[in-house]
Amino acid sequence: MFGILLAALVLAATGCKAVINNQGAGASGTPTAAASVTPQPRSGAMAAIHDPKQVTYSITETTCHALQGPRPDAACTPGSYDPAVNQADISTTICHSGYTATVRPSTEQTDAAKKKLYTAYGLTPGTVSELDHLVPLELGGSNDVTNLWPEAGSLPNPKDKVENDLKDAVCSGKVPLDAARQAIASDWTTAEHVLGLS
Repeated sequence: MFGILLAALVLAATGCKAVINNQGAGASGTPTAAASVTPQPRSGAMAAIHDPKQVTYSITETTCHALQGPRPDAACTPGSYDPAVNQADISTTICHSGYTATVRPSTEQTDAAKKKLYTAYGLTPGTVSELDHLVPLELGGSNDVTNLWPEAGSLPNPKDKVENDLKDAVCSGKVPLDAARQAIASDWTTAEHVLGLS
């Protein structure tokens, strides 16, 4: 509860309008397995949220605006990651074939999240888009709404290549996991350049 309250205070201090939802509540408001949330310790740091196979709702932003690129609204979608995935265990998690299937939520859960997030972002029905993990599951991203956003544009989207390139760089030892997560959460369009991969 303290972590949720602290996250609300961080958002309030930055002028964001956030409504805190019940931690561990599913899209319909029914309880699901509780997620483990570590609040943002300082400005610009991502929350650590352990929520494999479930969409969690640590915050709900009422009004969100996608940026050019397209990029998510940092107030609504700052990015978050699963603390169970760390540099020491990448060979058995993200760099192991089939890892994302072990943590990806069901279509039923992501469809429910789409309804909430597409409304928050003001996307009209029929817009070509996909529900995207800002910090991808391939880099140990969480399934929390702080890491999900409706990415409008062509499918497959250009961010997919960046995600794959960053995972390859992390798994080959060229880039530390935390650096890749921060770069893609800050601005996926410049992440490869910032990390010296382009």
